[in-house]
Amino acid sequence: VLSDVLARFPAKNNIRAAAITGSAGKLIAPLIGAVFTNEVIAQAAATEYFHPEVRTVIEMGGEDAKLILLSPDGDTDNIRIEDFQMNSVCAAGTGSFLDQQATRLNLTIEEFGSLALKSQNPPRIAGRCSVFAKSDMIHLQQAATPDYDIVAGLCYAVARNFKSSIGKGKEFTRPVAFQGGVAANMGVRKAFKDVLELKDDEYIIPKHFTSMGALGSVFNAMEKGKGIGAFKGVKEFEDYIKFGRKKEKGLDSLTRPERHPSQSDKTGYPFEHGRKVPVYLGIDVGSTSTNVILIDQEMKLVSRRYLPTAGRPIEAVRQGLMQVGDECGERVEVIGVGTTGSGRYLTGDFVGADIVRNEITAQATAAAVIDPTVDTIFEIGGQDSKYIALKDGVVVDFEMNKVCAAGTGSFLEEQAERIGIKIREEFSNLALSCAGPASMGERCTVFIESDMIHHQQKGAGKDELVAGLSYSIVHNYLNRVVGDRRIGSNIFFQGGTAANLGVVAAFEKVTGKKITVPENHDVTGAIGAAILAMQEKDPNKPTSFKGFDLSRKKYTLTSFECRDCSNICDIKKVVVEGDEPLYYGSRCEKYDVSMASKKNNPMPNLYQERERILFSAYKAGANGRSPL
Repeated sequence: VLSDVLARFPAKNNIRAAAITGSAGKLIAPLIGAVFTNEVIAQAAATEYFHPEVRTVIEMGGEDAKLILLSPDGDTDNIRIEDFQMNSVCAAGTGSFLDQQATRLNLTIEEFGSLALKSQNPPRIAGRCSVFAKSDMIHLQQAATPDYDIVAGLCYAVARNFKSSIGKGKEFTRPVAFQGGVAANMGVRKAFKDVLELKDDEYIIPKHFTSMGALGSVFNAMEKGKGIGAFKGVKEFEDYIKFGRKKEKGLDSLTRPERHPSQSDKTGYPFEHGRKVPVYLGIDVGSTSTNVILIDQEMKLVSRRYLPTAGRPIEAVRQGLMQVGDECGERVEVIGVGTTGSGRYLTGDFVGADIVRNEITAQATAAAVIDPTVDTIFEIGGQDSKYIALKDGVVVDFEMNKVCAAGTGSFLEEQAERIGIKIREEFSNLALSCAGPASMGERCTVFIESDMIHHQQKGAGKDELVAGLSYSIVHNYLNRVVGDRRIGSNIFFQGGTAANLGVVAAFEKVTGKKITVPENHDVTGAIGAAILAMQEKDPNKPTSFKGFDLSRKKYTLTSFECRDCSNICDIKKVVVEGDEPLYYGSRCEKYDVSMASKKNNPMPNLYQERERILFSAYKAGANGRSPL
């Protein structure tokens, strides 16, 4: 860009001063003799010059987004910055997020924006994370949702995410200006107007919306009289590009972990002819995978299945029950059932569970049975990750990831798919064979993808990229999930991602401690649910299990919108022959708690009790006084 400008204005003396802003501005400014201006100040200065009436600025670029609140400066005509907020290291409300989704749909970003305007009923899509958005998009595509509806849903997801995560309850005082590169996207323009409920005269797209930062930096330099005659030209900058950058130091190579178990759905359980084995059924339904297992009364694994959920938890559970039933249904007697995972209540009602428990309890229970001395559990699944601390087999602390997939298995699958390798075996072998892994930090998956492109442009091989990704997922997990919590000396690594030798090796390298991957690490949640059913179910009462033939019963699936709050959830209603309807898909537990309220919960619903007492008729005592 600078070379082009100087070609049109060849004499250096024609440029009285240069001003710069942006994330790389501080680095470049001294090399060309420019004045650096903070991005927020630059955006505000340009807005004051072109649209002094504006009171709220939404600025959205490739990897950052800003909310700037403006107000009059006393009795003068000047404008001051009253408050501002920027995005964190997450791309969910930026141009990179939209670029990535457009690529997934085989659209140019220009087609993306215009296509969104065709939609009349945009579906709700996760705007909180690129990887979660992809899951929602796949589910919508499976339901034959038109591309223009999916695109519009993404635009509205960006607008809602900005309002909730960056706006954080702040008032968007009218008029509102939308600027930055993303303002060129007509779909996002419309989404912001609708989400913020703006009228035409309250919503401004500046003529120079893509260049407001650059213009503001010039206005700020002119106002302060800085940088006059200081412009050096571009030679020093060009020399820096050629010779000045230091070669980045790679990370330490990874070492192959010892005694890593291999997984198979075949258990080799020794059945006795003519004798049915009493077993406990455990089911773990997550956002990515569904696990169905059987254990005997000595907690030995009888059968196991690891299946993709694919947005259809009922179908995944039916498939798992059918496969386990076909394998050994006639040789076992189910005497207890436990469910866990994000779909535990739905699954519990569907199969007839005796015990329903959360993932933390289930994972910890399985680990403590495998090794009573375990004191730390790292668990990484498809779209969530957990840290659990134990003492004497009891959970004393835990944490889960915060709506970010940069430390999960989906993150690795996304990147492996992008560079054209198989996540199974090939990823691990490449990572462990690398001599100098590329450093990609531990930020959002969209930003790490940008770093990967940068490394590829510099000639990095696939082995360097996947080894660097192994480090990234570990650093993200340790910094964002574990934080400053204690990491013990007997560490279990559980969940599907523990199958990746590169990630196991990176955990050992970063923590400096031995990491144990237990047998059947990918189904420990289901094993824990079955063990809890064994420990907590009353042995004198029959199980509520509806049988393996449940997989063959017909069911109908319909959907409706719940409008009881602003989430407007798309609720799926499942009706199985002879049973009450089941519901899933809500962001709260409004439709999920029937199982919890019916079983294993002797406590009354205190909210209902309060409402009854508060609104029921008042009755005085026999003597006319209120009873105490």
